[in-house]
Amino acid sequence: WDAAYERELQTFQDIGDAGEIWFGEESMVRIIRWLQRHQVPLDSSVLDIGTGNGVLLVELAKSGYMNLTGIDYSPSAIQLSEKIREKEGMSNIKLKVEDFLSPSAELPGFDICIDKGTFDAVSLSPDNAAGKRQQYVSSLGRVLKPEGFFLITSCNWTKEELLNEFREGFEILEELPTPKFCFGGRIGNSVTALVFQRK
Repeated sequence: WDAAYERELQTFQDIGDAGEIWFGEESMVRIIRWLQRHQVPLDSSVLDIGTGNGVLLVELAKSGYMNLTGIDYSPSAIQLSEKIREKEGMSNIKLKVEDFLSPSAELPGFDICIDKGTFDAVSLSPDNAAGKRQQYVSSLGRVLKPEGFFLITSCNWTKEELLNEFREGFEILEELPTPKFCFGGRIGNSVTALVFQRK
């Protein structure tokens, strides 16, 4: 990931391109719409897990959210998101190099945690993926306040599989609509987007 974000950082410095938006613009719109529809207060504390280039945080800030934190275990990703934050003039976004699988005590209880593809990346770890998924769920339980919301967008997991992964300590509130496709007479989604609430 460092190498990928170093390339994106160089591209941003050269031509001002922020790089890849995981799952596209509509994934950010979907998240922001859900927060607005449920009248989530603008001062709610929001954690973007695996923030990458931080573009989601910038969009949340433009929508009026004020208490925003992004973490990524790649220092290059945080460097890139800092440059984008500066360019956009969003000084209220906090960014930290942090491994979510072993979060520091500095990560307090958040009202909302958002994941676009980080759980997918953790799941693809060649080294003890099942153990790392359990660590992820445990970390989520530590950083998300009771009754807090967890919004996850995944391209690797179905709704049923995610319900199983997050069954301990979380309950499903809503499945968000995502683009559908048809193959061999069956309809499916290439992306799953769910909202959980911490019990």
